[in-house]
Amino acid sequence: MQSRGHTWRVVGAIGGVYVAQSVIGGVTWTGLPGVLRTQDLPLDQIGLVSLIVLPWALKFLWAPVIERFRLPDGGRDRSVTIVLVGAAVVVASLAAIGGLGPSPVLPVLAVLMVAAFATATVDIACDGYAVEALRGTPYGWGNAAQVGGAYLGAAIGGGVFLVLVDRVGWSAAAWSMAAAIAVLCVPFALVAKAKTVRARPHQPSLASALSRQEVRQGLMIAALYVVAQKSAMGMFGPFFIDAGYDLAQLGILSGAGSLTLGFLGAITGGGFVRRFGARAVLVGAVALQSMILLLVALSAGDAVLPAAQVAPVAMVASAAVMAFGFVALYGQFMAWSDPRQGGVDFTLFQCVDAAVSMVSGTAAGLFAEQFGYGTFFVLAAGLSCAALPFIWRIAARKATIDD
Repeated sequence: MQSRGHTWRVVGAIGGVYVAQSVIGGVTWTGLPGVLRTQDLPLDQIGLVSLIVLPWALKFLWAPVIERFRLPDGGRDRSVTIVLVGAAVVVASLAAIGGLGPSPVLPVLAVLMVAAFATATVDIACDGYAVEALRGTPYGWGNAAQVGGAYLGAAIGGGVFLVLVDRVGWSAAAWSMAAAIAVLCVPFALVAKAKTVRARPHQPSLASALSRQEVRQGLMIAALYVVAQKSAMGMFGPFFIDAGYDLAQLGILSGAGSLTLGFLGAITGGGFVRRFGARAVLVGAVALQSMILLLVALSAGDAVLPAAQVAPVAMVASAAVMAFGFVALYGQFMAWSDPRQGGVDFTLFQCVDAAVSMVSGTAAGLFAEQFGYGTFFVLAAGLSCAALPFIWRIAARKATIDD
């Protein structure tokens, strides 16, 4: 059993890496779409931003290689090496897009794709390290670092970044994000010191992961949950801009709203998981998200409700609901991962998350451009409702993580 002080140091170290990874996500998912919309790019082109999640959808292909490199048979732990090299690539990528400018969009997307490959690889190593380093402690601490770090990073990349773009310009904003990521990875380099790994009779592999019922079941739950929760996420920023707000307002709302209500949702979700179990939290989050999407649909084009009033409420409420549910989902993922190959198992779960996000996000842009916000958000609410009974039934096949 590890000491409480060591556990907190590990949680803080991995939390810094998760925040850094989510800065890139915030810039990509909230910052860039908002900037592009102010330049009057059509929604179908903005939807292409979702393609940047491709490395996160495919990282299971190289996860076994990374995991075997990270923990070689009888060699030294290389977690720090992987994280620092990946962080250096991300910092260089942000420095590059700072020089390129936000348009034309294709070169920016190409550089961000490189950064996405680097962050996806870093995530494999960090998740594997977390599953192993926190073994014998409540996994909820590591899960809190994941979810909380994700929302803090989103607040920086999607909030602070947009405010900086509005005030000091694209280049200075991008370079500031690069500096922030470099600083955030320092604690991991100091805490996750390399150690000699004993001989490993088990070799991490995809076959080993897929042979386990917990993993196969988790993949099904992940796909259903992400369809329900994330199908409309990429359109919230453009909808907010089209409702009459500017970039600075989007940045402040994304940053402050995601940070405060996202953390509140994560804390509340953790308490509800302990009290009611993961299945109830997952279904409750999807039901709440369905209501938010329907509310937005009713406000599209000021049809029933005023879009200018609904848009900000929907954005912050959605952030809280997603954090509420993802505490349960990621807690399940960590509990189902084999500590001998945590980087592989956890990666598989995240890849389903990323793949469904990419497909639904790209389709969302095309559909919203063709049929309008109202029809799109009605469809998204319908998909969310349709997933409810399947999530309830599948999640019931596995005990919750209460203990």
